[in-house]
Amino acid sequence: MTHTVDPKLLEILVCPLTKGPLDYDAEAQELISRQAHLAYPIRDGIPIMLVDEARQIDD
Repeated sequence: MTHTVDPKLLEILVCPLTKGPLDYDAEAQELISRQAHLAYPIRDGIPIMLVDEARQIDD
């Protein structure tokens, strides 16, 4: 079952590390911070906005 994140929520969420914008990856269920090179997981439709929970990504 794929959960969707409320578009209004996506508009106000920013990276907790850089305060920069996030890209929503619906397929991977992650929010991507390109500035911080981090991907924040979305579990059961809830973004987990903790740096400790994010995975490092390469651009």
